Amino acid sequence: MSELLAVNNLTVALPTRAGYRNAVDNLSLTVNSGEVVGIAGESGSGKTMTALSLFGLLPQGARVSGEARLDGTNLLALRGKQLRAVRGKQVAMVSQDPSAALHPILTIGTQLTEHMRHHLGVSKTEALSRAAELLDTVRIPDPERALSSYPGQFSGGMRQRIAIAVALAAEPRLLVADEPTTALDVTVQAGILRLLDRLCQERDMAVIVITHDLGVMSALARRVYVMYAGRLAEAGPTSRLLTSPRHPYTRGLLDALPHPEAGGAPLVPIGGTPPSLGAVPDGCPFHPRCSHAVASCATTRPDAVQAGGENGPHLLACPPDPLRAAS
Repeated sequence: MSELLAVNNLTVALPTRAGYRNAVDNLSLTVNSGEVVGIAGESGSGKTMTALSLFGLLPQGARVSGEARLDGTNLLALRGKQLRAVRGKQVAMVSQDPSAALHPILTIGTQLTEHMRHHLGVSKTEALSRAAELLDTVRIPDPERALSSYPGQFSGGMRQRIAIAVALAAEPRLLVADEPTTALDVTVQAGILRLLDRLCQERDMAVIVITHDLGVMSALARRVYVMYAGRLAEAGPTSRLLTSPRHPYTRGLLDALPHPEAGGAPLVPIGGTPPSLGAVPDGCPFHPRCSHAVASCATTRPDAVQAGGENGPHLLACPPDPLRAAS
C-alpha cells in the first residue's frame, strides 16, 4: 500500500476566555490507500477537530498549523475554490447523524446527482444511472425507487447507508467516518462496518474511522491512533494495541468495555473526567487520572516516540511505560 495522507505536527488552537488553547496538539499520522485507520478517544480528545481540519471546516477564529498532505497537496493551505474542488472529490466525510448530511426536502436522486455533476462533469442521465448503481453498492433495496424518495422515508440504518453513498458519489480517495455507527443498534452497526470495509477494499480507498468505541476499531481498523486531550497517547497495529496496550489510557479504555467472559461483573471506568480545553494540566495531560503516574508525569509533557513492536511500528507517549514494566 502507498501512503495517501500524511499529517505532520497538526495543531488546532481555539479561542477561549483564557486565550487560545490547543484542541489538537502537534499530531502526526499517516493513512495508506486501501487502509482503514482508526482515531480513538473520549469526547474532547481532539478526534473530530482533526477531521474538520482536513476539510477547512474548523470553527470561526480557529488557528491551524502543520501540514496535512494528500498525495503531496497540503489540505491546510487550500482556500476558496481550491478547497471546494477537493471536498467531495478527493476527501469526503460521513457523520454520526445522517440527517446532517441529507437534505430533508430534496430527493435522494437529487442529492446524489448534484455531487456527480459538479465534480465529475457528467450528464444528468449518466449521473442518475451512476446514482442507482451506487445505491445498489451500499445495499439500498430497489435503488430506482429510492432515487425519487426522501430521507425521512428510510430507517436510520438506511439513511446512514445513503449518506455513505452521497459521500462516495464523486469517487473520493479518502473517506472520513466520524462516529458512523453511534446512533445505530448492534445489528445495523455491524452491517455499516462491513460495508465500509468492503468499499475500502473494492475502491482502494483510504478510510479514517473516528470513534470512542475500541470495539468498532477491532472490527474494522488496521491501525489505531489513541488521542487524549488533543495529543497522541499511543498508536500501533490494532491487533497489538487491543491485546497489549502500553499506555495506561488505552488500557483504561479497554477495561471500560464489556467483556463476555466477565460474567456480568461491573465495568471498570476510568476515574475522573477529561480536562476541558482551558484546563489541560501541565505535564502528561492524563496524569491526574492515571494510577501509574510518577512525579515527572506532572511536570514533563511526553511526545509520542517509537516504542518498538513485533507487529509493526508502535508509538507511545509515556516514558515510564508502566504496563510493559508490569508485564
